[in-house]
Amino acid sequence: MTETGRVAVMTAPGELAYQEYPVPTAAPDELVLEIARANVCGSELHIWNGKHPVKKRGGLGHEMLGVVRELGARRQVDNRGEPLAVGDRVVVTYFQTCEECFQCLQGDRNLCDRAYEFFAKQPEEAPHFHSAFATHYVVHPKQHVFKVPDAIPDAVAAGANCALSQVMFGISKTPLGYGATFLIQGAGGLGLNAIPVAKELGARVIVIDGVASRLEQAKAFGADHTIDMSEVTDVDARVELVRSLTDGRGPDVALEVTGVPAAFGEGLEHVRRGGTYLVMGNLSPGATVPFDPGYVTRKALTIRHVDRYEGRWLAKAIDFLAANLERYPFDHLVDAEFGFDRIQDALDQSLARTVTRAAVVLR
Repeated sequence: MTETGRVAVMTAPGELAYQEYPVPTAAPDELVLEIARANVCGSELHIWNGKHPVKKRGGLGHEMLGVVRELGARRQVDNRGEPLAVGDRVVVTYFQTCEECFQCLQGDRNLCDRAYEFFAKQPEEAPHFHSAFATHYVVHPKQHVFKVPDAIPDAVAAGANCALSQVMFGISKTPLGYGATFLIQGAGGLGLNAIPVAKELGARVIVIDGVASRLEQAKAFGADHTIDMSEVTDVDARVELVRSLTDGRGPDVALEVTGVPAAFGEGLEHVRRGGTYLVMGNLSPGATVPFDPGYVTRKALTIRHVDRYEGRWLAKAIDFLAANLERYPFDHLVDAEFGFDRIQDALDQSLARTVTRAAVVLR
């Protein structure tokens, strides 16, 4: 009998069903994986609550760890050139890099025009397993894949893509360095991963969030100061508090990873004159905030919006984890685990912010 696998499918925002399909055979340039675990990233929550700009139906999940089930005849090594074998643990970019479109040829591979060619497919379309909230996953020819060293636990490796890779790539686009001050808006998965990246660069880190448990995690990851929005409820008061922690100037670099539009307007007030504002959390269409271009000009701000990351940064993320496993509590990033049949609970609790980072665990 043909073996079958299951895919969790959002039939409409907030509604989930499970579908069953035959487990595919790897094409020559593909890999077929068995999913070990997949995290609930903020992008899933944008999709789940109907605020994603494009995706209104289909498979969910992209931040995951997989185990090689089958290798295609021409897919015997990972993107470092390391040999792959059945049973190896791997991490994979959820998008592809086509190397043929305008953006790729310009060198902006993170903006590949065909990035979601496979991720966007509906599960009804073969080979069916295009997303990570599933029992299996097909790695297509132009997705980056990297073998995970034995020393990195499953729960830690799963977060390399996309949270850690994303913030490492984004921060690389800013002047953050030794002695700089760095403000992080939001202590979810992206925000917490950004702390050790900044600390290893020699920066001083301030974190703002409204959930006490997240701020405790931020401290554990090395945040120098935390600000609880539930206690400092006024924006002006938060701006003054941040200035008092940055010699009256404001941070050199700020990072928005809240997904809340109002955070963008607040962030502009926080950043010092001549500073840099890195925006990665807001992607829902139609949500607007008042914007004063003259204010930005007078402050001479640099605003960087970063979408996805270049595939090679996933390898850098794995190396970062291997080098810093003992220095930071990466193994505590996920604070709730759910079985495959409880994916809706994982999504709902993540959306309600009763958990910081949820994982769907299959083994």
